[in-house]
Amino acid sequence: MSPRKLLGYLFLALYRLHLRTKSKCFSLLMSGGFAEFGKHTVISTPLRLSGEERISLGRGVFVGSGSWLQALPDGDNQSVAVKIGDGTSIAGICVISAVRQVCLEESVLLARNVYISDHIHKFSLAGQPVLAQGFEKIRPVLIKRGAWLGQNVVVCPGVTIGSGSVIGANSVVTESIPDYCLAVGAPAKVVKKFADQPLVDREGAL
Repeated sequence: MSPRKLLGYLFLALYRLHLRTKSKCFSLLMSGGFAEFGKHTVISTPLRLSGEERISLGRGVFVGSGSWLQALPDGDNQSVAVKIGDGTSIAGICVISAVRQVCLEESVLLARNVYISDHIHKFSLAGQPVLAQGFEKIRPVLIKRGAWLGQNVVVCPGVTIGSGSVIGANSVVTESIPDYCLAVGAPAKVVKKFADQPLVDREGAL
């Protein structure tokens, strides 16, 4: 192996170690501020975060850099608004925003730039900035275990995405998708149904 290639391998190994160490330390230091922060969960910086006391992260969750986790005020309601299940992986630059309830179950996979929200901004009051009009259509969102959402997917309020289902890149999900389906488009429509079978991981059934 040439000295140049050896130096390259060494530099990349040190760079990856630096990133892992930085993310792990950041996660450990901030973990106490959340409703729940599971063992081996890692959040990469930079991160935009609000309402963390109403955000629950399970074990072995990964949140990639550039993401935004947001639990918005809901009167006197202090229950968990954003719940992310064990083993879920969020690639990065993703937005998860909830007033009342967005739940990602176990082993959900989000590609980059996914947007999930349980509400929309009001916009019916002419002459007022949309930013000042508050929220409406607050409806729970559920992404069931083992689902995969491709890049740039938008999930609208009131939607359930079934276990093991796949949402194609650039899709806008306005209606619920059953288990074990492939859905694509804006609005997303089911184009393929997979054989019904239980999801399994390396250690057995999920």
